[in-house]
Amino acid sequence: MKKLYYDVVIAGCGVAGLYTALHLGADKRILMLSKEDLESCDSMLAQGGICVLRDEEDYDSYFEDTMRAGHYENRRESVDIMIRGSRSVIDHLLALGVRFEKNPDGTLAYTREGAHSRPRICFHKDITGKEITTTLLSHVKKLPNVTIMEYTTMTDILTVNGCCHGLTAKTADGETLHIYAGDTVLATGGIGGLYEHSTNFPLLTGDACRIAGEHGIELEHMDYVQIHPTCLYSKKPGRSFLISESARGEGAVLLNHKGERFVDELLPRDVVTKAIHEEMEKEVVDFEYLSFEKVPEEIIKGHFPNIYERCLEEGYDICKEPVPIVPAQHYFMGGVHVDSNSQTTMEHLYAVGETSCNGVHGKNRLASNSLLESLIFAKRAAAQIEFTQKGREHNESNYNAACC
Repeated sequence: MKKLYYDVVIAGCGVAGLYTALHLGADKRILMLSKEDLESCDSMLAQGGICVLRDEEDYDSYFEDTMRAGHYENRRESVDIMIRGSRSVIDHLLALGVRFEKNPDGTLAYTREGAHSRPRICFHKDITGKEITTTLLSHVKKLPNVTIMEYTTMTDILTVNGCCHGLTAKTADGETLHIYAGDTVLATGGIGGLYEHSTNFPLLTGDACRIAGEHGIELEHMDYVQIHPTCLYSKKPGRSFLISESARGEGAVLLNHKGERFVDELLPRDVVTKAIHEEMEKEVVDFEYLSFEKVPEEIIKGHFPNIYERCLEEGYDICKEPVPIVPAQHYFMGGVHVDSNSQTTMEHLYAVGETSCNGVHGKNRLASNSLLESLIFAKRAAAQIEFTQKGREHNESNYNAACC
């Protein structure tokens, strides 16, 4: 067993973990853990884009779109925080070098997805998540105060008198690590690896939720699981390939085996998913179809090049024929309960990204709010850690007496 000492330890290297690290002070010694390689995080898979408040006139409709998609079970304070903080996050991503698509005049280009009342989604082709994640990762790697350990799995948290003091982890060669830290951040992603059919990487097995539950840390809405309506139907084993909702935002339509439309493609995801399942049952089939017939070829190859190439690999030219689709597990709205600063019910323990439940999404997530929510509340977690650690430095003796 090996002991390590850091100011902050972050379990997870997706956008939430990376953005937390980027917003912590240069004086903080930070350790980040990746369960496998750095490419294997769901942030890399996000296709459609990231939402932004276009202008003040858009606030009410954006707020209502988010609430309506979430069946009004959203935490209103969290929704407000996310929407009002969106523009500064997009501006920061642009400053870091994220290549969002732009119009000829240099303004941001926006696309639309299901349940949005207007286009308000920034994107980079159909690989927005990869663009954002790789950009953030490149900046984090340059930080001299940050250490990243790949193939290292969190196995538990360390506690003293009900207060978190770090975590335990296991390396690829089986070595056990006891990592002591002033603050610990859980950013291990969702639960898709527990499902037979999921768009998630298999390594996402709800580790943080399981560990939190074992320590009596509050969990929230563990049954709120989102199914994505349009995943490429394939008999091959492994992760389901998602066909972005923005394809429907650009005009792709759902068809049954008779070539008939059977649902408004831009309704919330859970509604569209239910309609697809009902149509499959009615027709006694394993899939339905998504047709790009109404989408211009230049948009298909310019906006959706990754989807186009992947479908070609499966034998479907979406410029010429519909592609078979089926719903699959996609996103987890529940998780470790946190407040508006991403703090859990245990002192010095934070949760961000899909691991956490800050109430933004309610019962069903509005398309392209996930990346934004992760970044907004990761930034707030970092700010809270900075605040509490500064206070601790000024009153170290009282802190030790309370927590040790």
